[in-house]
Amino acid sequence: MSRRAVVIGAGLAGMLAAAALSTVADEVVVLERDELPDGPEHRKGLPQGRHAHLLMAGGLAAMEDLVPGVSMRKHLLAAGAHEISIGSGMVALTPEGWFRRWRHAGPQMLTCSRALLDWAVRGAVLANTGVVVRKGQVLSLTGSAARVDGVRLSTAAGEEELAADFVVDTSGRGSRIVNWLAELGISDITEKKVDSGLVNATRIYRTPAGASGFPLTIIQANPYLSLPGRSGMVLPIEGDRWMVSLAGTRGGEPPSDPDGFLQYTLDLPHPLVGRLISGAEPLTDVHVSRSTSNERRYLEKARQWPERFVALGDALATFNPAYGQGMSVAALGAQVLARELGRAGLAGAGLSRQVQRGAARSVDAAWTMAVSQDIWFPGTRGGAPGVADRLVTRYTRRLMRTATGSYGAASALWDVTSLTAGPTRLLRPGAVLAALSGPPLPAAAGPPLTAAEREVLRGLDRTAG
Repeated sequence: MSRRAVVIGAGLAGMLAAAALSTVADEVVVLERDELPDGPEHRKGLPQGRHAHLLMAGGLAAMEDLVPGVSMRKHLLAAGAHEISIGSGMVALTPEGWFRRWRHAGPQMLTCSRALLDWAVRGAVLANTGVVVRKGQVLSLTGSAARVDGVRLSTAAGEEELAADFVVDTSGRGSRIVNWLAELGISDITEKKVDSGLVNATRIYRTPAGASGFPLTIIQANPYLSLPGRSGMVLPIEGDRWMVSLAGTRGGEPPSDPDGFLQYTLDLPHPLVGRLISGAEPLTDVHVSRSTSNERRYLEKARQWPERFVALGDALATFNPAYGQGMSVAALGAQVLARELGRAGLAGAGLSRQVQRGAARSVDAAWTMAVSQDIWFPGTRGGAPGVADRLVTRYTRRLMRTATGSYGAASALWDVTSLTAGPTRLLRPGAVLAALSGPPLPAAAGPPLTAAEREVLRGLDRTAG
């Protein structure tokens, strides 16, 4: 008998989940309510799609295992993505000072537009598996609290039921999963929201002549000043372009007009981003988004969970995009699904519960990183620092200060932010000893640029004088 799997949503998480299912199901149908573009173009179903996205090393490693016969790293690089070393290819001002750049590369990350990444991943999955995408909006799950056996959906021809041996919800931040489960009799889902009020503003520029190798540049927000957080970054994307993304928490939101956008960059804790773009050619207007809160559904804690159903990606948790974790968490969740399917197959008893718990573990690290900083910004709703948060923050700030002049401390932080290791990596003896000892090298007085990079900056800077 043919075995059918249904995936709700054709975004990154959905296509990776479909790839995982394609190895054990005879038919995989991805249901998508929006029209999908034929090329790397923005679509309305991604509220954060126009802003900066980083594919961290942990997420990329997970993706490498998911699409049969394809190296996603090579595929994305061929499509135009850039590979950047956190250790040597990034200039970053943290709340504790400038990170140094080391000869040791450290973890790699990929940068490109979200439109390119989604298009490239979707193309790789469809070309190398039997997965098909079908237009339709899911209205509810069918089955019972014990087992999901399909979906009810709305199509151009009317409503219908689609039977399935396995269903995955990857319908994103706006998922109706809590309502769907309640209709099946599962009503004990705990949800949490921590909202710093962050607003993103992004503009695309042409990469200036001679600046194609300029490092990814980040001015991070400082959560510890009792002031609104303000940050900005310049990252290379496909098509010889720079994506410039600004972010500000409640009370420090970036503006949408071009003059205000530039002034905001110059008013950041350091004007490096503004100096870079002051002499660059803008290619787009400023795009603004406010869909940035941390939201989590603790599905793994439900007393009862139906067989043959899981939720992954933004349907499970969303994060403040300033921390660049969402895509990697989605990939890690799909990797958990692939691993458990390989062990037990579609019909394995307890499989769904195992996948949901495994996916929650990859959420934990990203959630801790995002929320532990967002709760310090004034006006944050849904959370406030407690005694434990203050103790943890004292240690992590000390470790970050050490990391400005210590490769050992920096590498511990890179492993956690890249999602190649969990937060306990920061408590290993080497990291603890480094934090206690402090930085062996003095703090950098300014951005750690090479002589050639300083020359590029001088050539672009229109703010002097």
